[in-house]
Amino acid sequence: MNVVSPAQYVVTPPSVTTLPVQGSEKLFPVHRIYCIGRNYAAHAIEMGHDPNREPPFFFLKMPDQVVQPGKDFPYPAKSSDVHHEIELVVAIKKGGKNIPLDKALEHVYGYGVGLDMTRRDLQGEAKKLGRPWEIGKAFEASAPCTALVPAEKIGHPDKGAVWLKVNDKTAQEGDLNQMIWKVPEMISYLSEYFELQPGDLIMSGTPAGVGPVKKGDKLHGHVDGVGDLKLTVS
Repeated sequence: MNVVSPAQYVVTPPSVTTLPVQGSEKLFPVHRIYCIGRNYAAHAIEMGHDPNREPPFFFLKMPDQVVQPGKDFPYPAKSSDVHHEIELVVAIKKGGKNIPLDKALEHVYGYGVGLDMTRRDLQGEAKKLGRPWEIGKAFEASAPCTALVPAEKIGHPDKGAVWLKVNDKTAQEGDLNQMIWKVPEMISYLSEYFELQPGDLIMSGTPAGVGPVKKGDKLHGHVDGVGDLKLTVS
């Protein structure tokens, strides 16, 4: 390994983004964040799209856009229509290309609960112009997440409630078994286009009920068997 002295860098390199692991002092280093779009039929319908199974598509968030457990979500600039999207987060421990479907779960370290926060107005403008979504999806603090729970403790959840409450009122509700593309399929498909790496996260899509948040709102997201995410919009 080529060890580089800090003095050799022309600027200070960024620190590694990490997530805590439930019940451990060890940390999970975040490499990339892949997000699958419209992976619940009801959400596809509410966004004006065909709910039938079609090839999955993905977009990216950056590792340093993770919001650590227990921290607030700061309302972002340049938007007046920021939406919540509650999701199961899949953490990858072993990378690879062209991962067979029946081997995909062997690559999973564990799971968390996350929010794909979205500047919906900016995303909508990008869609109309046929432009990429990053301005609406990949902004600072756009990926709040809980501590990760190892799969060796909870297995690989494929059913169970997924919901989000805003100020104690249910906004989103669904079930993991309603995913159009299941976790092994996401991993296998992604690995055909990208070489997955240890530390990658996959945000697995959101059920119906996405909607706007405002400063002061208290969000409580839940995935059965995985955990709860609580934060305030600041």
